[in-house]
Amino acid sequence: MNKILLKGLVATAVVSALTACGSDNNDDNKYISQACADAGDACTIFTVIHTNDNHGRFWANKDGEYGMAARKTAIDNIRDEVERAGGDTILLSGGDINTGVPESDMQDAVPDFIGMSMLGYDAMAVGNHEFDNPLTVLDMQANIAQFPMLAANIYKKDLNGDPTQERYFEPYRVFEINGLKVAIIGFTTVDTPKVVSPDNVASLHFTDPQEEIQKVLTEIETNETVDMVFALTHMGHYANGEHGTEAPGDVKLAESVAKGKLQAIIGGHSQNPVCMEGDGYADFNPGDECKPDEKNGTFIMQAHEWGKYVGRADFEYIDGQLSLSSYKLIPINLKEENENEELVFITEEIEQDQLVLDALQHYQDLGQELLDVAISSTDGKLEGDRGVVRAEQTNLGQLLTRAYADWVTANFEPTVDFGVMNSGGIRDSIAEGTISYRDVLTVQPFANDVAFVTMTGTEVQDYLANVALKTGGGMPQLYPMEMNVTCDAIEINPDATSADIVQIASLGGRDFNLADNYTFSLINFSAKGGDDYPVVTAHANYIDTQRSDASVLREYFEKNPNIKVAEYAPANGGHPKFFRGGSEVKSCAK
Repeated sequence: MNKILLKGLVATAVVSALTACGSDNNDDNKYISQACADAGDACTIFTVIHTNDNHGRFWANKDGEYGMAARKTAIDNIRDEVERAGGDTILLSGGDINTGVPESDMQDAVPDFIGMSMLGYDAMAVGNHEFDNPLTVLDMQANIAQFPMLAANIYKKDLNGDPTQERYFEPYRVFEINGLKVAIIGFTTVDTPKVVSPDNVASLHFTDPQEEIQKVLTEIETNETVDMVFALTHMGHYANGEHGTEAPGDVKLAESVAKGKLQAIIGGHSQNPVCMEGDGYADFNPGDECKPDEKNGTFIMQAHEWGKYVGRADFEYIDGQLSLSSYKLIPINLKEENENEELVFITEEIEQDQLVLDALQHYQDLGQELLDVAISSTDGKLEGDRGVVRAEQTNLGQLLTRAYADWVTANFEPTVDFGVMNSGGIRDSIAEGTISYRDVLTVQPFANDVAFVTMTGTEVQDYLANVALKTGGGMPQLYPMEMNVTCDAIEINPDATSADIVQIASLGGRDFNLADNYTFSLINFSAKGGDDYPVVTAHANYIDTQRSDASVLREYFEKNPNIKVAEYAPANGGHPKFFRGGSEVKSCAK
């Protein structure tokens, strides 16, 4: 790559200040190394400020944590400090602005993109959740955003459905930062078509970022003169590249290029604070020091999620070499309980920027109003009371498993045969009458994702034998199946097999066969082992759709505006039969 060193012109007063970087009284220069101070105007300093996985959090949560107004203040403070030290800043997002908070979801993330523009973002990677809506919505968001959306590996298809050579977004953009020219390339996880509705991406083709980066680097070398190349990604960070069932992420990207070709990766998607200790992640807590990853000479960073932190990476460029003088994840008004069980700020409170607060207040108020808009109605109580739903199959349990199973069937390739829902995840009932989105959030408040997995009949039998014995919050709501459960099978025979515990007659209207494959839906809380369920996230056929249970349930109610509770009654008219010793099971609890 042809490189021309464009040295930053640092004022004499600033150079003098740099030589005093060891002084405790000079806060503006505490992030500048002695090597940089010694190099004087041969050292160019700049700071990358970054966030990722906003997921609708334009407003502070109910406890006053994070939110864009406080984020703006933190970012402005960093900009001021860097500018006084003779540096420059760039503000980047690792994507996934959409999906996660109802007030944002119901307004197509308009307040989030308005807020990001007010905060002065310079670029964002396109995340997979940007495709939770049709492309017309994404195009609208791109028009609002006063910064580019970058994705080098997303191409348009022609009318025959074949990939073209035309990208949907800008592949990269060159930014001048304190006199340095930095090319920033965007990449989006190749898993995107697997985790969003196929209709939303039917006209797009996603290429492998590890292959695409070679193509883009050639384009940059041919068309640009730059000092360095960064990647702005929504691919995920997985320690040592061990990505499991996920698509390869940032570590594999760094390792796929020749050393020295890619100086840094600013990422998102896995939603973890990338703070390393040895070969794995450090036990990071707000306010702790954070050492970013470095692979193949490439710095790799990610700032957790939701704007909980603002990442600050202070770089120094001397004689064509880039070094990282300091890195921090700055908590944005995060809180913890004190000895009196009161929520207190972990670090000093950051004031909310009043202009941002005033601009977004309208959208927060409108979002609250939309929560109470009727989306459906029910002619009777949908039973979710703790004492009932944790002891027996209920109409609400049947509705939830049906809603998630139907949504997966409608939006993904497999036809779901049955659904599983842990009763501890059902937090309330829905009374007879009007149903609003606020009711949905009361029932499903945890923002778990809907997921699904395809297993052999033998695997399914083992899975159901495990969950059928759960009690309390683990007691499963199941739909639709005919199955007999022998709760005391293990007490009778310690060597009891899965077939001794559950005798499955049918799943999803199909006669059960150990040799057949079956697909079932569940929430990712259960898939990860929540309520002591079997962990299925490592199964080769497991898919986390990354759509929240509440948003899917809302969609189900909107499509079914007149719920008749009789149609969801367990063991009624062909609905689930879940038996124990010949009678309908309530729970295996004694």
